[in-house]
Amino acid sequence: MTTYTPNPISTEGVELSQDLLRLTEQIAANVHEIWSAGRLAGGWQYGECRDDRRKLHPCLVPYDRLPESEKDYDRNTAMETLKLIQKLGFEIKKEEGSEQ
Repeated sequence: MTTYTPNPISTEGVELSQDLLRLTEQIAANVHEIWSAGRLAGGWQYGECRDDRRKLHPCLVPYDRLPESEKDYDRNTAMETLKLIQKLGFEIKKEEGSEQ
């Protein structure tokens, strides 16, 4: 077995603007929607307890009904992705007049 040592690019010191912090929540909710759609397409259903054999999962609910711990997982993924984009030198700007 090969030993794997994760080596993510450090985003320490990268600060997100207020606009990007608000975007984080929208991305987190969308990440959950994508995950849910994939699970449902794979035959999974809502279940109070996770059961991989029966394809049941308690997080197959709308984002706003997730426990905060699950939302935090999606938020962290979104936030770290936005920070990485900035760290790599890209800029994210909202177009004037676009819907949010």
